[in-house]
Amino acid sequence: MSAASLDVSSPPARSSMAVSFRFLLSLYGIVPLCLLLQLIDQFALHFTLRDMLPSSPSHFMLFQVLFGTPHIIASNVLLATHSDYLAAFKYKLLGMTAFIIVFFGIGSLFIPYTWLYVLTACWTVYHVLRQQHGVAKAVCRLPSAEFYWQLGLSVSAGIFIYLGIFLKNTLDAEQAVWVLRLASALTLALVVSTWRCQSKVPRGMGLYFLWANSLLVISSWYLYAQQYYFLAILIPRLVHDVTAYSFYVSHDVNRHRQQADNFLLRFTSACHVPVAVVLPLLSFLLTYVLQVYGDEAVNFITQTLFATQIYKAVTLGVIGYLALMHYYTEAFVWAAGSPLRRYIVFAK
Repeated sequence: MSAASLDVSSPPARSSMAVSFRFLLSLYGIVPLCLLLQLIDQFALHFTLRDMLPSSPSHFMLFQVLFGTPHIIASNVLLATHSDYLAAFKYKLLGMTAFIIVFFGIGSLFIPYTWLYVLTACWTVYHVLRQQHGVAKAVCRLPSAEFYWQLGLSVSAGIFIYLGIFLKNTLDAEQAVWVLRLASALTLALVVSTWRCQSKVPRGMGLYFLWANSLLVISSWYLYAQQYYFLAILIPRLVHDVTAYSFYVSHDVNRHRQQADNFLLRFTSACHVPVAVVLPLLSFLLTYVLQVYGDEAVNFITQTLFATQIYKAVTLGVIGYLALMHYYTEAFVWAAGSPLRRYIVFAK
């Protein structure tokens, strides 16, 4: 999502739920907590925690259920359960669906898996950091050139950190060293750039947001270099996901506070479920069901009907499609003039 044109000077409407910039800034508190945890583990626990944590977050089912996938499902559910949004974006949604089928579906028969993985990784990192920089821009007020320079350095460093973590078992020793070196050089450039940008942002919250987004990458690089891969991914994932949910929940509360106008909220309202918790709870439930039972259910059906199996039809196919759609739609559904943005109010 982009916040390049947010107006944070006007107070929120009395009956609206506002997205608080102070709350969003507080999420970055995960950075010092994870760094402190790493230092305690290294100097007091002799790497006990590092040895206990999975080498990759994707190996930890609880991580998959709590981070990443839920907010992806939530954003897709939000669009799919409002007919006016589907009508407004139908051509974009259909076009992107066709592109995913052709490029990632049919294209996977010809394009090496590693290339597709790297492309998806780059898009993932860009999506995560673009959201955080977009939100922060409303407070930092960085000129466009400096904003895109900061974003470019953050994304470039983040890509090598991401690849270094998730491809570490496929990289040889020399390749792993070069990935770390490139990540280190880009992270250092980001530190220098952030230092130089300090004079161009307002003191106080603007300065805090500027450094908070840089520390998001710097801390991930440090934890990656120290081989705390789980913590390196946890930091940006938590900040990104909770930031996204703050938009989704505020939207639902503000749109449906007087009367639910879609089938999902009408049903949950009849069950006396608060609007604010419907989308988060539903997204976590759907994530759990799809991650734990999705592939088995599809394989049972295909094995019974066609005597064949489909490899990771849900966890790779369905969730992969929803993730790509999420990366695409978040670039415009919260932009100025979007029908969703009229239900979003901001406060300092």
